[in-house]
Amino acid sequence: MAKLGDICDVRDGTHDSPTYVNTGYPLVTSKNIVDGKLDLSVVNFISLEDYNKINERSKVDVGDIIMPMIGTIGNPYLVDVSTEFAIKNVALIKFNKREANNRYIYYFLQSENFRKYITKNNRGGTQKFLSLKDIRNIEIDIASYDEQLEIVETLDGIFALINLRKKQLSKLDELVKSRFIEMFGDPVENPLNWEIGLLKNITSKIGSGATPRGGKESYQSEGVTLIRSMNVHDGRFEYKDLAHITDKQAKQLENVIVEKNDVFINITGASVARSCIVPEYILPARVNQHVAIIRCISSIINPVFANNMFLNTSFKGRLLDIGESGGATRQAITKQQLEMLDVIIPPIELQNEFATFVEQTEKVKLEVKESLEKLVILKKSLMQEYFG
Repeated sequence: MAKLGDICDVRDGTHDSPTYVNTGYPLVTSKNIVDGKLDLSVVNFISLEDYNKINERSKVDVGDIIMPMIGTIGNPYLVDVSTEFAIKNVALIKFNKREANNRYIYYFLQSENFRKYITKNNRGGTQKFLSLKDIRNIEIDIASYDEQLEIVETLDGIFALINLRKKQLSKLDELVKSRFIEMFGDPVENPLNWEIGLLKNITSKIGSGATPRGGKESYQSEGVTLIRSMNVHDGRFEYKDLAHITDKQAKQLENVIVEKNDVFINITGASVARSCIVPEYILPARVNQHVAIIRCISSIINPVFANNMFLNTSFKGRLLDIGESGGATRQAITKQQLEMLDVIIPPIELQNEFATFVEQTEKVKLEVKESLEKLVILKKSLMQEYFG
């Protein structure tokens, strides 16, 4: 075992508040390190004089690791760009000794062992922080340098495959969106002059439910599924924190029984306008007051077409505008506003053709997701093996 400060040069950036200028050198803080990447889209600038002053002791070079000491602690970034910037309240780890490989340390700083160390040693109230001393005192089971290189090569390969699978999933989603536009055009501008109808005239049900008496405290570990806005995401159903209610509670929500092929759309709060199709295997189910059921008349509108229309960028913007139109602090779409939505109605044969394309794409996505899940499990196993 070795302390990080003994095998690496660990410093920090400025703790002062330099004068900000309109243009100059970026001053990177914890908010600029997001998901292991450097985000300079929103950043304060400092003068050359302040930049040089800070970098007298904390100059950041390619190959260094920087890591927030305040707020989002434990979110390391391995510097891979030669952008000149200074750091504030951010730890700087430099590698001027042959004892530690930078990518090996970078992976260690993403390990469960390091997260546990952060949880045990962070201080402060709502704004957590980790001192430079604590960072230097982190103990790591350091392998020989050649072993580190072998471990890095293995993990690089796993992480590369994980990123590839994520990109594949993203491209498949984009493929469906572009196919929709190719077949139907913009659903708001309607350049192909499709028939227009009100949503209430092509659906057999539009409605939301309620929260059972007792709220969260009344939820069960099993029983009838209760769909909440946190479960409805754009184009996918999220199973995390899925709630269940008793048969008695479900009977009180008989007006919002969920059926196969129903489309869910969130109608209140920050997630307003998110939509997906019900997964059949969660039935029987009900919805609460934050989620609306859209039940399509299948001879007129295909639910897969309807859901992808809701997900279309233009149509989504329209729904969000409706959600904010009330002027209230909380976004909301009413049942009447949903009913009075005018939507395009292409021939059902064309809609069904699109739905078949989506179904085939979903099968490919499922294969990619399964591969991704296996890779994530393998990554966790290897990280545990290498770093404890």
